[in-house]
Amino acid sequence: MHHHHPCTATSPQAGIALVSLAALLWGTTGTAQQLGAGGLSPFWVGAAQLAVASAFFACAQALGRWRGRPRPGGPARGGPGAPPRVPLAWLALASAGIGGYSIAFYAGVRLAGVGVGTAVAIGSSPVWAGLIQAVVQRAPPPVRWWLGVGVSVAGGALMALARGGGAAAPAWAGLGLCLLAGLAYAAYALVNKRLVARAPAGWVNLRVFSGAALLALPAAALLAGVPRFSAPALALVLYLGVVVSGLAYVAFSGGLRHIGGATAVTLTLIEPAAAFALALLVLGERPPAPAYWGLAALLAGLGLVIRAELRGAR
Repeated sequence: MHHHHPCTATSPQAGIALVSLAALLWGTTGTAQQLGAGGLSPFWVGAAQLAVASAFFACAQALGRWRGRPRPGGPARGGPGAPPRVPLAWLALASAGIGGYSIAFYAGVRLAGVGVGTAVAIGSSPVWAGLIQAVVQRAPPPVRWWLGVGVSVAGGALMALARGGGAAAPAWAGLGLCLLAGLAYAAYALVNKRLVARAPAGWVNLRVFSGAALLALPAAALLAGVPRFSAPALALVLYLGVVVSGLAYVAFSGGLRHIGGATAVTLTLIEPAAAFALALLVLGERPPAPAYWGLAALLAGLGLVIRAELRGAR
């Protein structure tokens, strides 16, 4: 019988719940785009989403100050009102991760098709995160974790291939860009985990997303020219910025405080499962049987990853 701190028993569960909530919100992206993007280029959808998200985080910060919450920092960090001490390079790397993910993902999906492109980007990111954790942070995840990731990624790939998702002969450039998007996302998550350990999540999110928007807006202008925002496209961008980026990343950053970075990235595989359910319920898709086997494998693999994380926390 071993006693441990009461909060440690629930912390990983809380982290898993928060990250899962974020992934469910991200899973609404594809359906929302099909309902509302109109003629807006996917590059502008991504860039405008980041700009709206940084405005959302700025409003949240201002509201917090107006309600008289103490400034981040406090006496422990160099006097009251002192900003948190965070290496600028970390913030820059996190911004580059989110901005790079947005640009590479939308460009890659355009070349490789939505189904396959999404599966490659989302499926590769936990593998990248596990490798970064093993090589850079010298803390390789356990074998059970890798097994779970393998099963989940295979399930996600099966789902994507069964549904077709406009996959012509895969454009190698598109697949390369989607792999790059997976790497950018994994790097963001692992750096963000270090950032939220040192500074309030709202403070971190505001800076990271503002930096990402500054990267993505000029890139969208270069790649897609001048945008034309219809009313549905504006509504879409507001929804993506406030809910899919704003609220979801509040949950994701909160969850990162309690679980490993690589596990948090793996839990984002809930996103294609949520997207699949929405395609059935909202868009009326009728996918073939192998797509359901893929879904089952994806969820079974996530179960293994979660068990490995909870065992590690003990």
